[in-house]
Amino acid sequence: MKLNKKRLALSFLILVFILIQCSSKKNEIVDQLFEAYRGDSVPGAAVMIIHKGRPVLTKTYGMADLEEKIPVYRQTNFRLASVTKQFTAMCIMILKERGALDYKTTLKEIFPSFPDYGEHITIQHLLRHTSGLIAYEDLISDTASVQVTDNDVLQMMLGVDSTYFQPGTAHRYSNSGYAVLAMIIKKVSGKSVAGFLKENIFHPLGMNHTVAHVNGFSTVSNRAYGYTVEPDSIRFTDQSITSAVLGDGGIYSSIDDLLKWDRALYTDKLISAETLKLAFTPALDNYGFGWRIDEYRGHVRVYHTGSTRGFRTFIQRFPEDKFTVIILTNRSDPEVAPLAEKLADLYLIGQ
Repeated sequence: MKLNKKRLALSFLILVFILIQCSSKKNEIVDQLFEAYRGDSVPGAAVMIIHKGRPVLTKTYGMADLEEKIPVYRQTNFRLASVTKQFTAMCIMILKERGALDYKTTLKEIFPSFPDYGEHITIQHLLRHTSGLIAYEDLISDTASVQVTDNDVLQMMLGVDSTYFQPGTAHRYSNSGYAVLAMIIKKVSGKSVAGFLKENIFHPLGMNHTVAHVNGFSTVSNRAYGYTVEPDSIRFTDQSITSAVLGDGGIYSSIDDLLKWDRALYTDKLISAETLKLAFTPALDNYGFGWRIDEYRGHVRVYHTGSTRGFRTFIQRFPEDKFTVIILTNRSDPEVAPLAEKLADLYLIGQ
């Protein structure tokens, strides 16, 4: 009996040693993957891997603010860019569940002054990028110097008389659609999109430092500023003419707060499982409500990229595995989706 206990203890010690060695090796690989973000003279990154609701890897690299020499921490808030769209979609789903709107409601019904083509565009078309709305970025004057807002985008849509295609017949990624969704949230709820997000998503989930931000009107704590890294220089490129449009990309958040968001998506804390299921149901071009859906190496994946001036972000979730990878960076390039997939290979596929 004593011999068996000794063998069990020895086996346990060997297992612990192997696990420590494996963990150390994985950490080294991750650091190598993010070598370009390391140091006190380059924009940085925040990385989190979540398994069954718990962070199994949390890494931060580089600087959030080069001018003030402030490093990236796990509480650092980055501009999410198009990762914002899943939050805009959640607001719509919350309103739908409350009976305040219907997915088949048309733009003309919500905004009576909308041109006649709005009679054929539904909220569902906007959510799934099948509306055919003209890209607002192409309608901004070359001489414009004041940042565009969601309301400005709505006014632009009121000023045109056509779409790229008959709504519902094709998929074309549309920032215009999500800016208009923000205005629908405001019209239906009577609150600003920033206020609705805070009251109905951020506050209930304890995402206390996440904010839909407009320069001069709100403050981002622990803020990361955006940069463009070139071979011989690093330029401050934090804001653009479209940075004040909230519905398509205006939220700032951290990996700590996004951990709370990820956990909530496995629960009915915000909306019922039945309502949430639609967000992850692929339509044209495998897009749901603010999420892309596909398979990665045989695992069901829902994900979204974010790209804007000075920031690149990515979140990919493997709901059947309860496994999530989040990468937030404050530099325009490179893309971070390949890095996220390598982390999935290392921590999920390779297990």
